[in-house]
Amino acid sequence: MSSPARVRMSASARREQVLAAAIAEFAAGGYTATTTESIARHSGISQAYLFRLFQTKKEIFLAAANRAFDAVEKAFREAASKSVQDDRLDAMADAYIELLGDRQQLTFQLQVYAASALDDEIRALARERFHRLYQVVQDLSGSDAGGAFDFMAQGMLLNVTSVLELELLDPDSEE
Repeated sequence: MSSPARVRMSASARREQVLAAAIAEFAAGGYTATTTESIARHSGISQAYLFRLFQTKKEIFLAAANRAFDAVEKAFREAASKSVQDDRLDAMADAYIELLGDRQQLTFQLQVYAASALDDEIRALARERFHRLYQVVQDLSGSDAGGAFDFMAQGMLLNVTSVLELELLDPDSEE
């Protein structure tokens, strides 16, 4: 009995597959503990082929981090495009809350911030992309710096309450 034929993928499709696997592996193990071997195994490819697609583990991590930030930015842009100016912050908040339903993406996002304490290149990318999200929020919503700051601060609070599986903390709640 022969084994099933493997599907041949383009290098770009394989890179996307590796990034999806990397996000899962890094979310579970963090930057330091995750191995390229585990990413390759999760991707269904050899470690040698993994290194033809990406030169280093850090390159994989940075590409995955960019992909995660891109997803948040895309969600904000789509939400804002479907809303009138005065409702854009609320629409972007709703879009972000929907993204928080993907626990793997959320955990990976937090791993990016944690890895920033360990590595200058990761910190530089995380800072640049976080600042870019801040600018996108400000530009799309038309809010001032304080409004964008409050939005981003609430987003970080949502990250923590979501990963801890806490009920949303509502300052206006009577409880």
